[in-house]
Amino acid sequence: MAVLVIAEHNHAALNPAVYSLVTAAQKIGGDIDIMIAAQEGGKLAEEAAKINGIRRVLLSEAPYFAEELPENLAASVLEVAKEYDYFLFVANPAGKAAAPRVAAVLDVAQISEITEVVDAKTFKRPIYAGSVIETVRALDPKVVLTVRATAFDAAPTGEGKAELERVVPASPVIKVTFVRSEQVKSDRPDLQNAKIVLAGGRGLVDEAEFAEMGKLADKLGAAVGTTRAVVDAGIAPNDWQIGQTGKIIAPDLYIGFGISGAIQHIAGIKDAKVIVAVNKDPEAPIFDVADYGLVGDAMTVIRELEAKL
Repeated sequence: MAVLVIAEHNHAALNPAVYSLVTAAQKIGGDIDIMIAAQEGGKLAEEAAKINGIRRVLLSEAPYFAEELPENLAASVLEVAKEYDYFLFVANPAGKAAAPRVAAVLDVAQISEITEVVDAKTFKRPIYAGSVIETVRALDPKVVLTVRATAFDAAPTGEGKAELERVVPASPVIKVTFVRSEQVKSDRPDLQNAKIVLAGGRGLVDEAEFAEMGKLADKLGAAVGTTRAVVDAGIAPNDWQIGQTGKIIAPDLYIGFGISGAIQHIAGIKDAKVIVAVNKDPEAPIFDVADYGLVGDAMTVIRELEAKL
């Protein structure tokens, strides 16, 4: 039995979620390989080879991988698919774009957003915005999974001595043309990898109040997030959105200011180690999941915290 972990990266380092995928792969069992598709992946391969428990690192290099098209990634995975029984992708936009393409060509059912490996063919995954956990069993000979990385600990490193194998990349897909890439640059930690996250809801009424919360976040070395309602109102950018239709996070500390606690937002924060809620409504649903709650005005609390730091 062999498992292939498809490594996501930013061309300089592996996405931390890759380490969690390795842990999920170890729970499945068998030999574990990591595949890296990159324009220049030498340093990425060196990093992957140090992860404990990895047998091989497959490196596929081509200029078109700089474009990060899921069609090209899927085609390269399919080039080596006959050697593997399991294919693990990160459950984020990139993984969710590539995994179905692999599953479709292999003619198997994809299992999405797994949060637990029960055995080699049985997995648990959240449905209905995380309010129900479903247990599913794979019946196909090959299994394609997207993995919610926040549900698995990161695999340790330092003892890995995986061998490097270069793979001839598949021919680039010509039916899809890369147009442009728009990336948001920030000095703050990445929202999905941050240890502390401050999130503001409709209790913060405008961009100026979010800017004040941002100053507090900068003092704490925290990332900034928000809810879908705030994004839809145009107050905060889309890449701040946390929840079922946004980003799933698992920080050591999450503080929600003025967030009522809609079920789709709770689905994105429930893996946080500590949840703190600040809301002037004592009946706000977020208090049902919070470890600590404070009934009060969000902006008053933000300003008092900033004054004390």
